[in-house]
Amino acid sequence: MSVLLCRVIVLPVECHMLGHFGTATFIGGKEENMSALTRLRNSCILWTATVVLACFSNAVAQARYKVQDLSVEHPDNLGMAMGLNNYGWTLTMDQLLDHSTISTRFPAVSGTDRISIRDLNLPLGTLGGKNSSINWNGINDPGEAVGMSETSVPDPNGEDLCGFGTHATCLPFLWQNGVMRALPTLGGINGQASAINNSGQVAGYAENGLVDSTCTAGIINNRVDLPVLWEKDKGKYKAQPLSLIGNDQDGVAFGINNQGQAVGYSGTCTSANFAVLWENGTATPLADLGTPGAIAYAINGHGQIVGQAVNSEGTALAAIWENNTVKSLGALLPGEGAAFATSINNKGQVVGSSFDFSGNWSHGLIWENGKMFDLNQLFPASSNLYVVSASNINESGQIAGMAVYMAGPNAGTIVHSFLATPVNEDQGKTVAEVVGTHPKITLPAANVGRQLSPRSAHCSIHDKGNF
Repeated sequence: MSVLLCRVIVLPVECHMLGHFGTATFIGGKEENMSALTRLRNSCILWTATVVLACFSNAVAQARYKVQDLSVEHPDNLGMAMGLNNYGWTLTMDQLLDHSTISTRFPAVSGTDRISIRDLNLPLGTLGGKNSSINWNGINDPGEAVGMSETSVPDPNGEDLCGFGTHATCLPFLWQNGVMRALPTLGGINGQASAINNSGQVAGYAENGLVDSTCTAGIINNRVDLPVLWEKDKGKYKAQPLSLIGNDQDGVAFGINNQGQAVGYSGTCTSANFAVLWENGTATPLADLGTPGAIAYAINGHGQIVGQAVNSEGTALAAIWENNTVKSLGALLPGEGAAFATSINNKGQVVGSSFDFSGNWSHGLIWENGKMFDLNQLFPASSNLYVVSASNINESGQIAGMAVYMAGPNAGTIVHSFLATPVNEDQGKTVAEVVGTHPKITLPAANVGRQLSPRSAHCSIHDKGNF
């Protein structure tokens, strides 16, 4: 007998005045873009709907999302939405990957970032260098964005923290009002801003300039990385280092909620030892599933934390921490080698991704009501997009990530970012109903893989290794 699981969500009416985004010249000197921004800025978005998020059965689920293909900027061949705010604005990184190398350790040739608002794309630029990149959860509701960018200055120590093979200095950035500015480090040369909350608090990591004694010979990025919270002090952002666990020397803060609670990991040059919650200046280690190496990626307003933890058999699984306990979000799909979760909203809906045994992106996933679903069971076949990663979910249940074309000349070779919006009408056949086999992906995960655990891909979390 087929068991039906339905969840109905009533969304409140919300009114929000969109923020200012600077001048037309930054966007490219096009007056129509500036006019569009003005209309957006002065508009009040009313959200009022009763959304049937999903009616699942243990047979075949119905498509319950409308999917917007956010494409990829030419000539890049990988686009991934890594950030999503509550108004459906996505923060996307576009990268040009080398077709000749099928390795998650190989860096992209080049990369830039953009914010997409419906059909409008806002390029963020760089800090003077050629390339920029982002991490999970890097955009807030006011439209501020964070990430990392190369400068025009070569790294005097030969490091390559941005990972594009240029060995340029790589700085954390804050983009607001159409301008990208560098955030301070902790005395070192490089750093990365990972996430930003609605108050403008930023979480990430920065070097302190010291050589990391836990790095082995041959590792390029061999300076100490410390987790950081950036906050405004007298109108200027200051970097405050966050404490580590025990004798650990390195760490990264990946997520932050609107209460200022941050999450990430504490560890060494090449590995994570503990998932960590930072609250009021105190670092609290989070439980693992039997083997050290857990990583926390996101935290919602209720203090629920998601990420990845490794069980006693050595398998990396998507995990959730709540009420001082950790549990796996479920078993892996057949043929999968690892999974992790990168976003959770205040309703407790979680999204993440899985990987095959070769470390390639495999499926975008959603967990809710104790169940895990492959998003290809919920996306309409008409989208022609096979979801390989789900990065973020907002309070309306919208999901952002990346997908590959199922058919056409670019099938399996061009990776596009997407935004999926839940709807209450049947969207027809699902991707899972019409696709015969998993589309073969011929592109490496490149810099995206640099944010993952060594057990979920062939690289470390922020990979100090030699590419």
